Amino acid sequence: MKKHIPLLSFFLFSSLAFAQSKIDSTKGLKDYYQSYFPIGVAVSPQLLKSADANLILQQFNSMTPENVMKPGPIHPAEDKYNWAPADEIVDYAQANHLKVRGHTLCWHQQTGDWFFKDASGNPVSKDVLLKRLKDHITNVVTRYKGKIYAWDVVNEAIADDSTKFLRDTQWYKTCGEDFITKAFEYAHEADPDAQLFYNDYNSERPEKVERIYRLLKKLVDAKVPIHGVGLQGHWSIFEPKESELRNAIEKFSSLGLKVQITELDVSVYKWEKNDRALKPGEVGVFTAELEQKQIEKYKMAFKVFREYKNVITGITFWNLSDKYTWLDYYPVRGRKNFPLLFDVNLKPKKVFWEVVKF
Repeated sequence: MKKHIPLLSFFLFSSLAFAQSKIDSTKGLKDYYQSYFPIGVAVSPQLLKSADANLILQQFNSMTPENVMKPGPIHPAEDKYNWAPADEIVDYAQANHLKVRGHTLCWHQQTGDWFFKDASGNPVSKDVLLKRLKDHITNVVTRYKGKIYAWDVVNEAIADDSTKFLRDTQWYKTCGEDFITKAFEYAHEADPDAQLFYNDYNSERPEKVERIYRLLKKLVDAKVPIHGVGLQGHWSIFEPKESELRNAIEKFSSLGLKVQITELDVSVYKWEKNDRALKPGEVGVFTAELEQKQIEKYKMAFKVFREYKNVITGITFWNLSDKYTWLDYYPVRGRKNFPLLFDVNLKPKKVFWEVVKF
C-alpha cells in the first residue's frame, strides 16, 4: 500500500531542506557573522603549533590567550616576566590578521603570592600593592600596545555570596575598591586606544546582574576609563533564560558600555561549584536529547546576540572543540561536557549549522 506524506509534513521537510541548502559549508563562523561582530576562540601556544590550528584560521577572526597572559604565568616574580608564550600568540595573530583580546590584568586567582607580601612574608601596604599593580599593568599593556585591541582589566571582583558586594580577596583587603579603579586607569595610561572591560561569570543571574551593574555604574559615574563588560558565558543547557540574557545586555549597555561574550561554552551538565573527581561509573555521554537541548540554548543565544549587534562587539568561545576544553578538568575532572560547536574530531556538530542558519 502506497503511503502518502501529509501535506504539512511535506512542506516542513521541503522548507528545512531548502534552508540547509542555503548554508555555505565553505564559510566559517567569522564569515557568517562578518557584519555582526568578531568571533573569537581561546587558545594556547601549543594549540597554534598543532594541525588543529587550521580550524582556527578557517572559523575565527579573534583570539584570547587562555592562560599565558594571566598575572601568575606572565609575571611569576617581581623581577621576572615570562613573555615567550604570550608573544607566540600575539605574533601568530599578527601574522594571520586576527584580533587579540588580552586576558587578564588583575585577578584574585593565578596571581603570584609575591604581589601581596614583602621579603619577610608579611602583607605589603596599599601603596606598595598598587605600585606593583601599576608596574605589572604598565609593562604588560605597553608590550602589546597596538596589537591587543581589548583587555579584560579586572576579572571576577563580585562576590559569589549574593549577600555581599565585592569578593573578599587580598586585593580588596589591602586596597578596598581602589584597586579596580586604579587597574583601569593604569591600563588606559599604558594604551589609550585599547578597549577596557570588566569581566565576570554568572553575569545573567538576576541578583548578580544587580551587583555587577552597581559596580559598573560607580565606575562610569566616576569617569573611570571603562568601555565594556564581558559576560563570560560559561553556560549550560539549563541557563540562562532568554529573558535573563536580554535583561543583562540591556542593563549593562544602558550605562553606555559595550558588551562582549568572552568565554562562551554551553555544557550539557548543571554547573557545580566545587572541583571534584569523576565518580565510579560517571561518564559524559552526548545523547540525542542533550544535543537537542544544547542546540536550543545556542540558537536562542545567537538570536539574541544578533538582535543586540549594536552593543555586542565580540563573541569568544572558550576553547576550540570538544576534543579539549577546560571543563574536562573542572569542576568534574575527567567528565566530558561537550560544550562547543565542534566535536572531538573537530567536525561541525549539528549545533554549528543551527548557529549559522539565519
